[in-house]
Amino acid sequence: MTVILLRHGVSTSNTARTLAGRSTGVGLTERGDEQARAVAERLAGLPIERIVHSPLLRCQLTVAPLAEKFGLEPVFDDRLIEVDYGEWTGRPIAELLTEPLWKVVQRHASGAVFPGGEGLAHVQSRAVAAIRDHDRALAEQHGRDALWVACTHGDVIKAVLADALGIHLDGFQRILVEPASISVIRYTPTAPYVWRMNDTGADLSALAATGGQPAGAASAAPGSATSGPVPGGELGGGGSADNGNAERRDSL
Repeated sequence: MTVILLRHGVSTSNTARTLAGRSTGVGLTERGDEQARAVAERLAGLPIERIVHSPLLRCQLTVAPLAEKFGLEPVFDDRLIEVDYGEWTGRPIAELLTEPLWKVVQRHASGAVFPGGEGLAHVQSRAVAAIRDHDRALAEQHGRDALWVACTHGDVIKAVLADALGIHLDGFQRILVEPASISVIRYTPTAPYVWRMNDTGADLSALAATGGQPAGAASAAPGSATSGPVPGGELGGGGSADNGNAERRDSL
């Protein structure tokens, strides 16, 4: 089975530079709406047979144009929901940079548990189980290879990709997953194969702002006060917190 992991489009929380988490009512910006429609056009020629999404509004809105184009009824899976950031939910990213746990999230993600929330190791476990369960169900239903879409959140997708790549969860911050990007994994009886990662199409404008480096890849020292979120995830590290690209920098 082959899954297209789709991150939701730019959300109102992304532009506000806050950690949305599981907050209700977080929708898409005008740019996010445009991205959702563009994704539907990009995937229009593919034989997509199922659309699964996180129950949160920003993912529902992202898959709506795609579902309409294919005439499919999207289904949600609670296991693809955003990370439960607990007491961090809704707080400004700049404020979270000063928390001691921030460095743990960057360097030892497998040991990070958010106060009043969940651990990133649990996030990876539930998300990978969800992907494999849907793969298994499609295989039993069709008796052949099938292509489907799972729309979820940046850190969730990064955790699934880390598993597919066979890398430790502690290295998942090295993976970038931008808004409305697609990553493709083909699961076989022997191993998963990653076909694409962070694919946003032919638009390379994000490279212009940093002289050829990916947006957010400024040279802040790891763990320094200026080391903040990058396009790969709301809790991504290693980039400058002041790179002037807020829309693409924040995740989830």
